[in-house]
Amino acid sequence: TGNVTLERQGHVLLIGIDRAAKRNAFDLVLWEKLCLAYGELARDDELYVGVVHAHGDHFTGGLDLAQWSAVFQAGKFPIPDGGLDPLGLTGPQIHKPIVCAVQGICFTIGIELMLATDIRVASQTARFGQIEIKRGIYPVGGATIRLPREVGWANAMRWLLTADEFDAAEAHRIGFVHEVVSAE
Repeated sequence: TGNVTLERQGHVLLIGIDRAAKRNAFDLVLWEKLCLAYGELARDDELYVGVVHAHGDHFTGGLDLAQWSAVFQAGKFPIPDGGLDPLGLTGPQIHKPIVCAVQGICFTIGIELMLATDIRVASQTARFGQIEIKRGIYPVGGATIRLPREVGWANAMRWLLTADEFDAAEAHRIGFVHEVVSAE
């Protein structure tokens, strides 16, 4: 079962995705806890910014698909009471800046979470992939709308339609990430 760690550093809330044993694949519990963390950030006037990061070697391997079939059938991501949609697709929006720091594998929902943040930093080890089409499904977390806006039509279509992986250097070149840093 997934967890989200919360650590306050002054006016900053560090929001840690923690299901490292499963490459931080999102189960429904992890999703719910991330929604609640965003809600806490939004409500607390002493917090000015959130930093989303992940524990372990990888940001996220994507959704734990077996747990999400009912969600896909319903056509709506569940947002718990007191939570906010981290993808920014439904309900009230967060009005505080969010920084996203990624390492290792960052697939599907990881890219969509990043696209809903204000500043994106990647480790040199980061590998990205919007790989839904390899599984015959559609990216439902906003990538088909946001990626073309962020990186241009041709760059977005290359990665959305091929499901190929790209590295941190390519992510920086196309403007998906703002900075690439060493693994440390």
